[in-house]
Amino acid sequence: MAPKTVLITGCSSGIGLALAVKMARDKQKRFKVIATMRNLGKRGCLEAAAGVTLNKTLEIRQLDVCDERSIITCINSIPNRHVDILINNAGVGMIGPIECQTIEEMKGVMETNFFGVVRMIKEVLPDMKRRRSGHIVVISSVMGLQGIMFNDIYTASKFAVEGFCESLVIQALKFNIFVSLIEPGPVVTEFETKVYEEAENADYSTTDPETADMFTNLYLKNSKAIFSSLGQTPNDIAEVKGLAGPPFRHQTNPVYTPMTALKHADPTGALMTDTFYKMVFKYDTLMHISLKAIKVIRWQARKMRQGVKMLGFR
Repeated sequence: MAPKTVLITGCSSGIGLALAVKMARDKQKRFKVIATMRNLGKRGCLEAAAGVTLNKTLEIRQLDVCDERSIITCINSIPNRHVDILINNAGVGMIGPIECQTIEEMKGVMETNFFGVVRMIKEVLPDMKRRRSGHIVVISSVMGLQGIMFNDIYTASKFAVEGFCESLVIQALKFNIFVSLIEPGPVVTEFETKVYEEAENADYSTTDPETADMFTNLYLKNSKAIFSSLGQTPNDIAEVKGLAGPPFRHQTNPVYTPMTALKHADPTGALMTDTFYKMVFKYDTLMHISLKAIKVIRWQARKMRQGVKMLGFR
């Protein structure tokens, strides 16, 4: 069988880079990867990681998900505009008190994280419908299911993506097109590092002192602990089964499943709100102890897996 053409957005680093390289290195050579990025000047890391697959099973092309002309030019450059698998990965982050964020900055997040996905799907969907074949993958987030304090706009963009795809999936199935939402928790990438570095050095004088203190001394501190204890790597995300087909939703970090289930357990929202409020403001010491315990358990599990591999077992 001919390899499937896979178009991935946001491949200059992080999850997009890991996905592109993993699929290009597929031992069965099932994929021809079109790895795209907004700025080709940042292609160096991907080229180095691609190695011998570069210009063979992996090609790098320019694509800006906020620019319709850029999208059309890239799709038109693919023979017969044939995209078997579209992986929407490009995204931007934003954290902090909303009083310190401009409407234009908020619009920028929505333009990339939501409308960027819509533009890409809008361009490939008609061709997939005609062929009655295709797979659309969206790298979403657990924050598309559960709001997190000080992530208001980023969460809103992911909620929008989730609602859009949940509406689209039923229509798509009629044309034998699958839609998959990949929902990671914290992932340790250059993307997250940059967002948090900018947040640590930002000016919060436009909000009240209590909120500024809550963000810098509570949220940022807790976030570092959470990323350290629960964070996955881009390669972890590249391994998820949801990339090969259904189910519709795939949470990559099982630790978050109970938390995202709280809102469904109580439709009033009281259970979810009360639980998170107490975790943040009343039992934060217990939360940090739990995070440290999880970190140790995960470290031990990794060591055990490495030992099993060294012994020749899978």
